[in-house]
Amino acid sequence: MRGSPVSEPKLGDLLVAASSRRGFLARVGRLLVSVSGGGLVAASLRAQKADAFHFCGHLYTTGSCPHPTGLPRVDARGFPLRATDGSPVDDLGRLVDSLGRPVSESGAILRAPDGEPLPSAPRTRICDAAAERFNFKPHVDGAWYRCCDGHIRKLIDCCGFVNTRINGDSALTGYCYAGRRVFCVQYYDSKIPC
Repeated sequence: MRGSPVSEPKLGDLLVAASSRRGFLARVGRLLVSVSGGGLVAASLRAQKADAFHFCGHLYTTGSCPHPTGLPRVDARGFPLRATDGSPVDDLGRLVDSLGRPVSESGAILRAPDGEPLPSAPRTRICDAAAERFNFKPHVDGAWYRCCDGHIRKLIDCCGFVNTRINGDSALTGYCYAGRRVFCVQYYDSKIPC
């Protein structure tokens, strides 16, 4: 059985890989493998590279913070947004209006079978929700920036005094301060062109 075709990486993805710490380490790793005569291993690493991209600007080394709709897109204050279009969502993953009421794609208030509006659900900052679920005090310490789809993306570490990341690996310092370590990641899409 054949796997799905892998598309060629976009120029922005190549620039990110070329300019990041992980991109540098990947180049060093490929050099060491090729010098050691590991042709089969090198081919295997190339095949895995397609699965390594978590979302634009981030390699899958630290998992996403739990998000109601999947990818961890947030607004400037850390609240969840739908990744596809940046629309605000509640903790249940429903689209919400400016008052936090659940709405349909067209913006109509969602109603129960009896015609009454559905109750609102909370909107919790993604890092705070992760900390509550996994029992640590959250800190949004630092960030780094990449060019994604023609605009600047801010990638944000959700930090805490943790020993492991959300994916179970040892926690890294990342862009965390004061002895805290990365637990999970989230991102904010700015309107700044790049």
